[in-house]
Amino acid sequence: MSLTDIMSSLGLSVFPQIGLVIFLAIFVAVVLRVFRRDRVLDMNRFAALALEDDAPTRQEGATP
Repeated sequence: MSLTDIMSSLGLSVFPQIGLVIFLAIFVAVVLRVFRRDRVLDMNRFAALALEDDAPTRQEGATP
C-alpha cells in the first residue's frame, strides 16, 4: 500500500474546498469594509492631508 492510496482513502478532498470558502468570505468582508461609504469619506480626507500646510494655523484670539 502506497502513501497515495492511504491519503486518497482518508477523504481529505473537502478541506481545500472549505479553505476556499473561508478565503472568499474573508476577501468579500475586506472588500466591503474598504468600500463602505464612511470609509471612502475618510480616505478622501486622508488623501487631502498631503496637500495641507505643515504649519498649524493660528486661531483668532489665541495668545502666543
